[in-house]
Parts: sequence; structure tokens; C-alpha cells
Amino acid sequence: MKIVSKLIAVAVILAVAAGVWFGYRKFAKPENAVQFRTEVIEKGDLMSVISSSGTVEPEELVNVGAQVTGKIMAFGTDVDGKTVDYGSRVKKGMVLARIDEVLYEAELREAEAGKAKAEVAILSAKASIQQSNAKLVLATLNWNRAKELHPKGALSKSDYDTNQAAFLSAKADLAVSEAQLKQAEAQLQVAEAALVKAKRNLSYCVITSPVDGIIIDRRVSVGQTLVSSMSASSIFLIATDLRKMQVWVSVNEADIGSIKPGMKVIFSVDAYPDAEFVGQVHKIRLNATMSQNVVTYVVEVTTDNADGKLLPYLTANVKFVRAECKNVLIVSNAAFRYTPDVNSVAPAYRKELEQERTDRSRRLWVPAGKGLLKPVYVKTGLNTGISSQILSGDVKEGTVVVNGQSEIAAAPGPGGSAQRSPFLPQPPRRGNRNQNRARAGR
Repeated sequence: MKIVSKLIAVAVILAVAAGVWFGYRKFAKPENAVQFRTEVIEKGDLMSVISSSGTVEPEELVNVGAQVTGKIMAFGTDVDGKTVDYGSRVKKGMVLARIDEVLYEAELREAEAGKAKAEVAILSAKASIQQSNAKLVLATLNWNRAKELHPKGALSKSDYDTNQAAFLSAKADLAVSEAQLKQAEAQLQVAEAALVKAKRNLSYCVITSPVDGIIIDRRVSVGQTLVSSMSASSIFLIATDLRKMQVWVSVNEADIGSIKPGMKVIFSVDAYPDAEFVGQVHKIRLNATMSQNVVTYVVEVTTDNADGKLLPYLTANVKFVRAECKNVLIVSNAAFRYTPDVNSVAPAYRKELEQERTDRSRRLWVPAGKGLLKPVYVKTGLNTGISSQILSGDVKEGTVVVNGQSEIAAAPGPGGSAQRSPFLPQPPRRGNRNQNRARAGR
């Protein structure tokens, strides 16, 4: 019995000891369970940019239209001998399309007939003038003779009056004939103008290319009727040279002050996601537009397209380069924004948490050993909004700095596995993930 009692007592003691041990392991906290997020200062290139989007456009576009109304009868041929279509290469003066010209040929013949009629009228008016001159000469002689004979009583009063009236009538007939000549000459001018117009309208029935280029757009088909009234009907859109392209970029009024002609521009297009294209600012258009109280300006960016990759009307993701520097020390701005808890700072540096710098330097936090931090001060240069250039300070390439900290982690108590460094990332805790899934399931 005594042996059994001793065994029971020993078992109870062991059970209590085990409970205390497991309770201590469960509820005891490590001295420092804060997990710091760190980064390494590295050398690289920095670039401060203004981002926007735009559209790739040919540098020069010519809109070829029709100035007469009629049906499209046929298209011309391009430099390759094929019918003019999308992407056709054409030369200046090449026939692009023909419009039904029957009506305009009839108008031309009518104008030619009108001119001939006016010329005949002029000849008739000149002949009338000659007749009127002859009648006036005879009437003048008779009138002069009547003025000599009447005072002598050799001519009756009625004959005297007849000769006078004939003279005045012949004089008036000459004036009428001269007026008819001027009228005929004016009609000739009208007929000549109508003839010029008819010839020009007939020539408009043949649409020719005004420049060397490539057909970007064909907007009509054979058999389609064009109606030109106040403005010319658009038929073709020709790009003169696709080796030089532009990007039309909409820039917000808040950023337009930073855009200058000649500024370097980097852009990409979705068609070539791994390629980067370079251009420069050519012009800032002053005709701003407003949409939902937001004012934007169109900036023209020129770029070389000798390889022909850029196609018209691609969407471009544009970056205007305000400043850039290469092979400099870089640190994220998150590291400057981080301020540790006083208990995480080495005792010798805790007073610096409350001190303000007057030399415009900025503070970073680096590991000081035993899970604590100490500050270092640097001067910065170019700031991209995400990262900054380090100009000087007690840091170098490879220096580890802290840019944040995670939640307090559950660490094993004494006797468990070795604690991880607070400056190393921790793996996700599966238990919490499973609990979250269980809660979501409920």
C-alpha cells in the first residue's frame, strides 16, 4: 500500500508539473515578438515622370474628298498595280477613283454652246453697229441739207421735220447697237465662266492623290453615290509618311506646367508590351477641353517609326520624363515614413525619437542588434513618389533598413524551437487561415 501511495503521489506531482509546463509554454510571451519588414539599399536608376495616355497618329494626314455629286464608278490602281484599297501605296497624281461624269460632260457641252452663242451675239452686235453707223451718216447728210434748204424756202416744213427725226433716230439706233455689243460681251464672259466651271467639275470626276503616301482609310465603295453640298465628301484618308509618327496625349492642367517642348518622353503600346518607345514633346496645343470640370490639354509627341512597328491609332501609355539619374543609391519612401515604437529603439537612441532635425536630413532605421533599431540620417535627391535618391549619409549599397513592422507574432515559449530573427519575414500562420475559413463557412 505504501508503494502504491508513493506511486500515486509521484504521478500527481508529474501531472501538476506537466500542466505548469504546458501552461507556461502556452501563455508566456517572448521578450520581443515584433517582426520588422526590411529592405536593402541598392544602386539603380531613378526617373521622375508624369504619366498619361494618348493615341498614336500619323504625323501628316490628308483627307481626300469629292467636290461633285455622283456615283463611284471605279477605283484606280496603286503603285503595285492593284486596286486602291486599305494600305495601298500611292504616288502624287495617281487616279484613286472615278465618279460618273455623264452629267458633267453634258454641262460642259452646254457651256461650250453658250460661249459660241455669246460670240455670235457679239458679231451680230458689231454688224448692227455698222448698219447704224451707215444710217447715221445718211441721216446726218439729209439733216444738214434740210437745215440749208429750209431757211431759203426750198424745203417744206414736213420734210424738214422728217429729216430731223431720221437723224435723231439713226443716232439712237447706233447707241442701241453699241449697248447690244456690250451686253453680248458680258454674256460671253458669263459663258466663259460657265465653261471654266464645267471643265473643272468634269475634272473633279477623277479623284487623284495630292501626295505620296499610304491609304489609311477608304470610306466609299464602288456604286455608292456621293452627295457634296456645303462640304466635300470624304473618300480616302492618306498618311504621307508612316516612318514618323506622333502621339497625341491628354495632360491634366495640374501637370501641364511641367511639360516643355523638347522634353524626353517614354511610351509603350499594348501591341508590343515588352517594347519601349522614345520620343520628345513637339507642341502643346492651347485649345484646352473641359470634361466634368477637368481641364486637359493635348500635347503632341513626335517619335521615329523607321521600323514600322507603330500603327495609327494605337493607345499609348505615356511617361513624360521630368528628371532622371543613373547608378545612384535608392531607398523606398516607406522607409522614411516608418517610425518604430520606443521599446524597439536601442536605449542610447531613444531620445532622438523626439528630436527634430534642422539640417534637412531624413531619418532611416537600421538594425542595432538584439532585435532593436538605431537611426541613421541621410540627405536625399530625386524623389519619384515611390523611391528616393540618397545623396549622402551613413549608408551604403547593401545596408539593411526597416520600412515597417508586422503584427505581434505568437512565438514559442522556453524549451520550444529557436526564435526567428525579428528582421526576417515569417511564413503565414496556417491556424489563423483555417479559422478564417471556418468563420467564412459559417
